[in-house]
Amino acid sequence: MSFTELGLSPQILRALEEKGYTQPTPIQAAAIPIVMAGHDLLAAAQTGTGKTAGFALPILHRHIGLPKRLTPAPRVLVLTPTRELAAQVLDSFREYGRHAALKSASIFGGVGMGPQIDALRRGLDVLVATPGRLIDHMGQRNVDLSKVEVLVLDEADRMLDMGFMPALKRILVALPRQRQTLMFSATFSDPIKALAQQFLSSPKEVSVTPRNTVAETISHIVHPVPTDKKRQLLIDILAVDSRVQTLVFARTKHGANKLAEQLEKSGFRASAIHGNKSQNARTKALADFKSGKLTILVATDIAARGLDIPELPVVINFDLPMVAEDYVHRIGRTGRAGETGRAISLVTPDESGLLRDIQRLLKQEIQLITVAGYELSQPLRMDANAPRPVQGQRQGPRQGQGRPQQQRSGAAPGRGTSTGAKPTQGKRPAGSGHGHKPGLGDSANPAQRRRRHGGSTAGRANRPMGSREA
Repeated sequence: MSFTELGLSPQILRALEEKGYTQPTPIQAAAIPIVMAGHDLLAAAQTGTGKTAGFALPILHRHIGLPKRLTPAPRVLVLTPTRELAAQVLDSFREYGRHAALKSASIFGGVGMGPQIDALRRGLDVLVATPGRLIDHMGQRNVDLSKVEVLVLDEADRMLDMGFMPALKRILVALPRQRQTLMFSATFSDPIKALAQQFLSSPKEVSVTPRNTVAETISHIVHPVPTDKKRQLLIDILAVDSRVQTLVFARTKHGANKLAEQLEKSGFRASAIHGNKSQNARTKALADFKSGKLTILVATDIAARGLDIPELPVVINFDLPMVAEDYVHRIGRTGRAGETGRAISLVTPDESGLLRDIQRLLKQEIQLITVAGYELSQPLRMDANAPRPVQGQRQGPRQGQGRPQQQRSGAAPGRGTSTGAKPTQGKRPAGSGHGHKPGLGDSANPAQRRRRHGGSTAGRANRPMGSREA
């Protein structure tokens, strides 16, 4: 199936052709006809599947050619859980609607309200917002939601997890009863179905991804490591090829800041992104990472959803998440739209229980590779009583503890062996490369290697959509 066969307007098809998109992803092929027909929709799709285009394209199609607005009130309202996702959804509407005379804007916290008020007063066709900031504008009577024809709840499960239910109910009261409502979620959990009953009317259901599944193109590797050597192992892995874009997840805001600072001192181009950063700082760090000015972005779970980083080759879990489902969302930043990706986790003995939870969730064993010089005195415990860190517990050595920081070099950190076994001279683990160092190995995909080193990418114009998906 092609986008032309879906019956989209010429203006949208032109924008898609300019982006090199020719074929819809499964969620787009399923959702677009339903939205174009005016039905409410409850859709389950993981990040990286192209779901933003699944609602943006048909919404733009239906609103092209409508009479001009008589009031500045928006016709379309899209609610997202995070600022980054709001910004990226807005970018998608603007990219796909570049040849349509539709006005759009986003409003979210962390920045001044003045420019947002100006945009609302000038009038909008599409408003993308986070619930909290939208409530602020509603309280100051800056926005009129009485003319909304389409409501989109993007990543609704995440909004529930973040406690936005009271805000969503307040927003619902301000909306017309007669409207089209689209809800996108990673799961069809009971809370999501309860939310759908409140917001949707006789919705069609679409599910293209089973719950908590990950892309088959992602390889999973675990490096067991003593707690006091974790930071140095990360440095050794990153030193294999500092040109490779890498998203590193830390458990706490303080830990993310500290880790980014230490990586910078070790010669890497790194920055941190988390909830305590100002919105301007978050926007700049993400823009620098996407442009290649930064090669390492250290993030808390605020970045596990909504970050659209096309063709990101590697995600590293410096700390495992406390909730196994968050592992799926974290590594969903790589291996998107059919690309290959690598998920590397550095696991200390006190995190072995978290690793066990992840393996049970994924229903598969994750390859354990011990790096020479970082052996544990005993193998990781994977039984029912495997230890777990206390929420908020600091990971890695405190200042002055453990192995001293070293300047980055091209030295190899060692070759891998099976967990608990003695290192074998000359034997490299599966999944390593670039000199057979741990983690950041040569991809089996030659095109991916060319992208890492600035080479050309043949056939890119015919790739499926989703790589630009939030």
